[in-house]
Amino acid sequence: MQHWIRQYFQIPLFLRLLSTVFLMMFLFGATIHIIEPDNFPTVFDGIWWAFVTGATVGYGDYVPLSLSGKVIAILLILSGGGLVTFYMATLSASTIKHETNLSEGKIDFKGNEHLVVVGWNERTRHLIDMLEEQNLHERIVLIDRTMNRFYQRLSSVHFVKGSATHEETLEQANLKEARIAIITADPSMEEQQSDQSVIHQIVALKGHHPGLFIIAEILTERQRINAERAGANTVIRSNDFMSSLFYQELYRNDPVKPFELLLSLLTERQFHEERITDELVGQPIIKAYEHFLENCFQIIGIRKNGEVSFNIHTGITLEKGDILIVFSPLR
Repeated sequence: MQHWIRQYFQIPLFLRLLSTVFLMMFLFGATIHIIEPDNFPTVFDGIWWAFVTGATVGYGDYVPLSLSGKVIAILLILSGGGLVTFYMATLSASTIKHETNLSEGKIDFKGNEHLVVVGWNERTRHLIDMLEEQNLHERIVLIDRTMNRFYQRLSSVHFVKGSATHEETLEQANLKEARIAIITADPSMEEQQSDQSVIHQIVALKGHHPGLFIIAEILTERQRINAERAGANTVIRSNDFMSSLFYQELYRNDPVKPFELLLSLLTERQFHEERITDELVGQPIIKAYEHFLENCFQIIGIRKNGEVSFNIHTGITLEKGDILIVFSPLR
């Protein structure tokens, strides 16, 4: 008996209350059927009356007429009604608690093949907006230690509060089932400190999931090699990129605006590599332009023998193994 009682209390509260409600309504329904078989022809009729009475709905389609039947109804109202009310209140409280825990990053992520993003900032917000706009339906797990609550109402984003260097946080994010991870630099730290933090996070993620593809952002060039040694598959040097934008803007020719042009280009198109087909081998590169333009691909460079060149001219002849670097529509 004690074993069954212990098993009962190990059931989640929601299921425990629900099973208790059904058991109580079945007992009251069966009892009223036995006491007044004429007014309650079947056990189901008795259970229906018990639920309607216990929930204080009171349709009046089934009513006990005998004294004993009315006593059963009183007991049902006193006990069953309170139990149903308590069940509904618990259900509401559990739903609110779950929503609160979800927004506070306390709920484990159960999916797989998801994108893990470390750090909430303007860059990650814009990235998530782009994914939403392109309808890519990417499942995203956001890990951040600075936010107390994630206020954004984004169905595709699951927030996990904690440090990406802590094992329990990575377990909560289900990192072993992730497809790819992005680690962003912390803008609130000094550059050297931010890069060291990123490298520590790369080591933690690789240690937890050795096969994970990691894109990492660093701020200083001298830490690039350390990020690669730590296990980053792609290292983005955001400061170098911004310096190049400043240079382009500084020496631009009006009315060209390099920043707006580049932002528009990267928002609407993406870099892509395409191997030349057999029919293009031995042909001048102008033939490749005609071929790829049919699919709205724009050739911007060529990789020959592993060397990338952006100096495209009509004298280039395509050879087997050449790879064209193109801008293709986002996909």
